[in-house]
Amino acid sequence: MTDKTLAVAIIGGGFAGIGAAIRLKQKGIRDFVILERGTAIGGTWRDNTYPGAACDIPSRLYSYSFAPNPDWSHTYSGSNEILGYIEAMTAEFGLGPHFRFGHTVTGLEFDEPAGEWEIAIDGRADRLRARTVVLASGPLANAGFPDIRGIETFEGHKIHSARWDHDYDFTGKRVAVVGTGASAVQIIPELVDRAASVKVFQRTPGWVLPRVNRRTSPLTKELYRRVPAAESLARRAWFYGHESVALGVVWNTPLTRVVELVGRAQLRRQVKDPWLRRQLTPEFRAGCKRLLMTDDYYPALQRENCKLITWPIARIAPQGIRTAEGVEHQADCIVFATGFDVSKTGTPIPVIGRDGRVLAEEWARGAFAYKSVAVSGYPNLFLTFGPNSGPGHNSALVYMEAQIDYLTRAIGTILDRDLRMLDVRRDRQDSYNATMQRRLTGTTWNSGCRSWYLTEDGFNATMYPGFATQYVHQLRTVNLDDYTAVPVAAGAPKPRIAAVS
Repeated sequence: MTDKTLAVAIIGGGFAGIGAAIRLKQKGIRDFVILERGTAIGGTWRDNTYPGAACDIPSRLYSYSFAPNPDWSHTYSGSNEILGYIEAMTAEFGLGPHFRFGHTVTGLEFDEPAGEWEIAIDGRADRLRARTVVLASGPLANAGFPDIRGIETFEGHKIHSARWDHDYDFTGKRVAVVGTGASAVQIIPELVDRAASVKVFQRTPGWVLPRVNRRTSPLTKELYRRVPAAESLARRAWFYGHESVALGVVWNTPLTRVVELVGRAQLRRQVKDPWLRRQLTPEFRAGCKRLLMTDDYYPALQRENCKLITWPIARIAPQGIRTAEGVEHQADCIVFATGFDVSKTGTPIPVIGRDGRVLAEEWARGAFAYKSVAVSGYPNLFLTFGPNSGPGHNSALVYMEAQIDYLTRAIGTILDRDLRMLDVRRDRQDSYNATMQRRLTGTTWNSGCRSWYLTEDGFNATMYPGFATQYVHQLRTVNLDDYTAVPVAAGAPKPRIAAVS
């Protein structure tokens, strides 16, 4: 690690951090490091290695347009293949020397007179300094066991979906799965194939849609390698196809009924028992919670060694799970497919901005930002996948790529114009967020169901209430009228920029 001031510090070595690093290098900015708390790259796709782990967005769309991959094996790729794509990007663009593994960032503090961020790193007495920071830790970085009474008393084996124990042998075991979300519907079919019995504990059923996962032919791969424009055209086709889905899942429209008809048809086709169908039928509008894309989940629930439990969990007992009607379901292992600690309030690490303000305190009632990327009072700090940038219908990487292009332009402006601070104006930020919350009131996410999109009091700090094309368009240019730009004072010493590659 250098003791000089860096141009950029990127926190997080997943999709967002790597994408930001690539775009910075393409702009000629090479004075940066990527601070990664783990020992390898990949972020979410490094950590999520549970059986059946895959993306529910088509591979052509779940990749960067500036780093196309003609060799995706299927329409929807598994976690190993996605991680391989991330590793290939890292090698292709020469990012290895920029990584600092085992560097857990424990705090950020802005030094206003110097126009630099001080970065505290676990285990280090000194602090790294950088003119700009990209907070790319991601919303799906922190996983933990849910707060269920008695969980610490369980005497069997506990596994979280994001921290899979590959050494545990499920053969002949009684397994309980808590959760029926996007990860659970991928895990359950795999466990049913291995375990003696699987009990699935469902709080609320979700809308399940078909997922047709076709193998990519060698001819198609060869075409994409030889004619990159053909792959680009395929990507655009997938993009606009998903854009049209917004009309049915972002807002409650007649097309929402179409989505629900598809879901009900999938349920009738795959589940013959009327009572089980009733238990699996959602009572909320399609899109209010995340849609589940799978052809394997319903058949797995009907296997002889699998049972759906819909009674609420009262507590975890030493030998299993006790439900509200007083039945104790004994288990050798409990798999918690209960998702991540998504930061809708507070911050993943302490962030102290101008005049000693604390971002976690400002976000205590719900996170906010200007165009999801910048927060007033925290100059030269840029977010990826920040507040209100979640898609309900399209690829997260489309949104992320727009953010990355925006922040790299902003960072380029700071460095090219030798600015001490580029701080978004509070009035522009407030106006933007008032518009966001007003638009969100008309979306399915705010229509009454309980989901991870909302805070406990119903504030939506997660989703973007519109089309991906709208989101991308608003980030095409950095309008300096929206910012307070403060140049380095005349005669002030120049920051000592460290070259790390």
